[in-house]
Amino acid sequence: MPVVEIDRAALIANWRMLDLRNPGVRTGAAVKANGYGLGAAEVTAALWEAGCRDFFVAWAEEGAVLRDSLERLPANASTASAAPRIFVLQGLEPATVLLHLARNLTPVLSTPDDITIWREGLRAAASKTPAAVQLETGMNRLGLTSKDARLAADLAASGELELCLVMSHLASADEPTSQSAEQLERFRALAGLFPSVPRSLANSAGVFLGPDYAFDLTRPGIALYGGEAGPGSSEAIRAVARLTASVLQVRIAKAGEAVGYGAAARLDRDTRIATVGIGYADGYHRAASGAGVGMRQLRPGAEAILAGRRVPVLGRVSMDLTLLDVTALPDDAVQPGARAEFFGPDMPIDAVAQAAGTIAYELLTGLGPRVKRLWSRDDTFS
Repeated sequence: MPVVEIDRAALIANWRMLDLRNPGVRTGAAVKANGYGLGAAEVTAALWEAGCRDFFVAWAEEGAVLRDSLERLPANASTASAAPRIFVLQGLEPATVLLHLARNLTPVLSTPDDITIWREGLRAAASKTPAAVQLETGMNRLGLTSKDARLAADLAASGELELCLVMSHLASADEPTSQSAEQLERFRALAGLFPSVPRSLANSAGVFLGPDYAFDLTRPGIALYGGEAGPGSSEAIRAVARLTASVLQVRIAKAGEAVGYGAAARLDRDTRIATVGIGYADGYHRAASGAGVGMRQLRPGAEAILAGRRVPVLGRVSMDLTLLDVTALPDDAVQPGARAEFFGPDMPIDAVAQAAGTIAYELLTGLGPRVKRLWSRDDTFS
């Protein structure tokens, strides 16, 4: 069975490292998509222990589950007066307003309809629960336009809309472009319409852009989980997850024979092949194949770590199985039962993602339900 080992100490260390980059600024955490595929309850418990008090999810239903898991954490003197906030980034509907109120969730209002739905829901519930607003600053995804932001600001100034945060999202903070600086200026201008409301702009990569981007609250995501967050980040970020699977069989195939589906790999030498029990049903992408899939001519396939050495993926990754070329290893180095690392501290997840033509986010959030999650409280990877 494939296993992803999760180093709790490394997760905490990553959050604390990000927190220290901007002293005096609150550091939150994106824990949507089931804690980036690793388990939202366990991720949140670790980050709570680290000191995190602001959590971001995509849907209200995620937020309700997260609130339940937070309420099960043991209380102590240091946490009794620091209630966690859970922000819901999308999907406000009339039916979910009561869920927000019942589970103490903070909606992020991104459209005029969101504002109307929230105000009407509060009026019906006789509540004055605060919300957050998201501003459009150049991503053209979710967010209030400058015109809509002015309307929201008027409502806030009149007391008709209570706000606890104004935010936007950086589109390319991990790339050397001018867009982040342009978004920063737009955000400053629009956030100025809400003079007394705390502000948030920086995602993981934004944290590394410097204090101008920090404002009052940062919202790291991928950097918490071990993924790179732009230039200069990889040395500071610790690996958090290691994906491994067992060798099921080792065989010798002769030069000229074909390997795997579609005979995509044709051997030019006698080759020792390790068949490993992991495939795209587990979230190990078919695009990581060593041959026989689109774009393969533009980049090599992925590699794995076996017996302490890098070995290439051979042929096509299938639903349940992946083949590794272990010819370069000593004859007795690989036996059935040996575990290969497909990403982790020895095989960087961003290198695997690049080989598959994707990003670390997708590898983590795509981990399948049959991949066993094993949490460790020790410095497993140090």
